[in-house]
Amino acid sequence: MDIRRMCSASGGYWRILGLKYLTTKEQFHQFLEAKGQEKACRETEVGDSAGNDLAEPEAKRIRLEDGQTEDGQTEEAAEPREQPQTQKRARGQNKGRHHVKPTHYDKNRLCPSLIQESAAKCFFGDRCRFLHDVGRYLETKPADLGPRCVLFETFGRCPYGVTCRFAGAHLGPEGQNLVQEELAARGAQPPPVRNGLDKALQQQLRKREVRFERAELALRRFSQGQPPGPTPAAAVPEDRAAEGAPRQDNCGVQQVPTGLGPSTPPSSPVQTCGPLTDEDVVRLRPCEKKRLDIRGKLYLAPLTTCGNLPFRRICKRFGADVTCGEMAVCTNLLQGQMSEWALLKRHQCEDIFGVQLEGAFPDTMTKCAELLSRTVEVDFVDINVGCPIDLVYKKGGGCALMNRSTKFQQIVRGMNQVLDVPLTVKIRTGVQERVNLAHRLLPELRDWGVALVTLHGRSREQRYTKLADWQYIEECVKAASPMPLFGNGDILSFEDANRAMQTGVAGIMIARGALLKPWLFTEIKEQRHWDISSSERLDILRDFTSYGLEHWGSDTQGVEKTRRFLLEWLSFLCRYVPVGLLERLPQRINERPPYYLGRDYLETLMASQKAADWIRISEMLLGPVPPNFVFLPKHKANAYK
Repeated sequence: MDIRRMCSASGGYWRILGLKYLTTKEQFHQFLEAKGQEKACRETEVGDSAGNDLAEPEAKRIRLEDGQTEDGQTEEAAEPREQPQTQKRARGQNKGRHHVKPTHYDKNRLCPSLIQESAAKCFFGDRCRFLHDVGRYLETKPADLGPRCVLFETFGRCPYGVTCRFAGAHLGPEGQNLVQEELAARGAQPPPVRNGLDKALQQQLRKREVRFERAELALRRFSQGQPPGPTPAAAVPEDRAAEGAPRQDNCGVQQVPTGLGPSTPPSSPVQTCGPLTDEDVVRLRPCEKKRLDIRGKLYLAPLTTCGNLPFRRICKRFGADVTCGEMAVCTNLLQGQMSEWALLKRHQCEDIFGVQLEGAFPDTMTKCAELLSRTVEVDFVDINVGCPIDLVYKKGGGCALMNRSTKFQQIVRGMNQVLDVPLTVKIRTGVQERVNLAHRLLPELRDWGVALVTLHGRSREQRYTKLADWQYIEECVKAASPMPLFGNGDILSFEDANRAMQTGVAGIMIARGALLKPWLFTEIKEQRHWDISSSERLDILRDFTSYGLEHWGSDTQGVEKTRRFLLEWLSFLCRYVPVGLLERLPQRINERPPYYLGRDYLETLMASQKAADWIRISEMLLGPVPPNFVFLPKHKANAYK
């Protein structure tokens, strides 16, 4: 009866979760600790017998700083444990969490010139602060993590050479980096990842040498009180237009100079540098833009932190049709920040791919849109008008744009003019909980030229609490018509997806549901519940780590970056309840499950809400964590002691 009362207080999960699996928090952790010790003893008997603390090795121990407990709460906050019913659930972000850069774990770093086998000349000359002694580096380098290198097996050559944490797979007897010539030649083209930042362009952006003719023209029209239109000169620099390049009128008809007009005398020939193409001088009219037809497709939401390229590859494998990069801040892109440009990278398996921009002002957003139109390969560009976090909202971006209609209009019209691909927008129902704004904005967005809108059925004040308002989304479908409207919120099963499609939306966007179970796309397409085993889930995590090492690198820095993103994902995966344990289907996304014992040790371990247990799972895939390793999830509600 104690378990029943406990579970009824946590949302009545005991009614759908089999009672034989339910347990208490204390029994749950005692089971994991006992099994963990048993497993560690077994490994110690087979392997070395170094007298370490088997219950909690030093490498696994989360450092307690500033009086913090293992779940990141202070001791003062952790004191009232006698009355847990009066304790509020932790909400918001762990803004003060301890950040350790991956480079911190690799103190003696080898010079890149040695890694890339160009030891004859150091890139940094006399100012180089890296090691040039390979022998000394190998003395302090941690042991290899495994016998197989993903990069060597995939591309035929590992660019990290001796610094690779799996270097034994591709180092010769004399320490040389081996190459599989046939595989390397076959995998050279095409590059698996696109949309990287060119070094020359980065320097130009940092020095502010990049010109934005089309964006500046649109902004001038705004300052004059004129709406931007498909004007021909927007695409042509003034000096080129004066030299007699073909012009285009408001109807999109190309006007070729005859050389007989007063501006171009017959005796002054126009100097050219090769053939002149229409792409250089003719802008696409709105009706000529590429159409975005994704009706009925499954759209993976742009997820900050967790929606990285390796995770999107996992979702594509399970049936996601449309993917979008993580939210990128337009000002950081214009400054040439590598970390921000990394969010735009696209894998070759992403056949329908877009990028999402966040900004608060028409000038930066329009210039950024023109920059992306020149440099990246995308199928659409999305404006983030749904971000609820204070850092974005207080600067006028995200949800704040819903209350700044003039700026919002200028951003949409300006970006739409300079982009050659469709423009989409993601919004919420409004800012305040009972004051809906979306139904008023949707007709305006349609008139401004937006190709598609995604509506999250919650307001900014709600964040992710309460249920998404699909009844209001159904009303907004009529207000947006004929512009397609995608719905988003609380989809964790194919039944949820079917109910959502009955509202008349053009399609559904899946966000947290994909984090809890990325095989949700398969369930929706096959209209079934998948009772996936713990070993299959571990294989998914193993594939993620392989994709992560391929994307972020197989050296110490890449391994720890992959581990960090794996742990962030595990903070969501632990909320999934296996189908075989439920007495009534389906699981609801906003009901946090109680403590339960799975059908095997691994299934129970994956249900743990302790960061220390997530670290244990990461060690199964990426080896031991570095000494003094610390991890605290991004969201407070994602970890308990």
